[in-house]
Amino acid sequence: MAKVAFLGLGVMGYPMAGHLVKAGHEVTVYNRTAAKAEAWVAEHGGAMALTPREAAEGAEFVMACVGNDDDLRSVCVGDDGAFAGMASGSVFVDHTTVSAKVTAELCDVAKGQGVAFVDAPVSGGQAGAENGQLVVMCGGDQADYDRAEPVIGAYAKLCNRLGDSGAGQKTKMVNQICIAGLVQALSEGLNFAEKAGLDPRAVVEVIGGGAAGSWQMVNRVGTMADDEFEHGFAVDWMRKDLGICLDTADEIGASLPVTAQVDQYYKDVQALGGGRWDTSSLIKRLRALG
Repeated sequence: MAKVAFLGLGVMGYPMAGHLVKAGHEVTVYNRTAAKAEAWVAEHGGAMALTPREAAEGAEFVMACVGNDDDLRSVCVGDDGAFAGMASGSVFVDHTTVSAKVTAELCDVAKGQGVAFVDAPVSGGQAGAENGQLVVMCGGDQADYDRAEPVIGAYAKLCNRLGDSGAGQKTKMVNQICIAGLVQALSEGLNFAEKAGLDPRAVVEVIGGGAAGSWQMVNRVGTMADDEFEHGFAVDWMRKDLGICLDTADEIGASLPVTAQVDQYYKDVQALGGGRWDTSSLIKRLRALG
């Protein structure tokens, strides 16, 4: 078993760090709000640190799951950053969804001091984190991935390396691009069913077994029909992710017309006060249109 630091105890990081303890690892956590780290220690044991550097000192693996590019930089670099406390030969695993640019930047800094860096964004949402059933998409050197994969396995049902540094983040972009289109199509279909006087659940029971079926259809139709949107990834975070996708598409010359349109639809949802609603709330925008 390994000595592990976990940085960031949000809705994803909190249960992920807990699974590391259940797997037998020695875990020290850091969170920007210390009260959350104190609560985690009270629930799971382990230890807490007041800075990322303190958490990382002596750790073989340092996992991070924070908010965005700037948050990741803040826990990695500087006098109190994790890199300052990591020894040569240790491994940094980033589970945050960030840009490929910041991944390249921090990977270079880490390697410059002999620290391995694996970008490893996740999919599966809060439920996946709580149940230890996340899908983890990784980029980095094969040898570094091979060292990290057994530790990541504490909270993953599937963990694959897709290529060199940045490949994990680019794969997560593909994931978000696909989700955006799927949720919009599902929202349009359910809104059509409602206006046509059909029972959405009955409709989905039939079409879900055919070519139209998807995870979103299985897991979100009931809550969408009930106008409940507190069951997953927030719109504010989805727009952050889609912004990364669209910026990267411009850089590599990829066309994302549907993604760009859905991003604007999520902007409309934010204007309705739904920034913290889950991503299936696209149907709220259609209902508001009448």
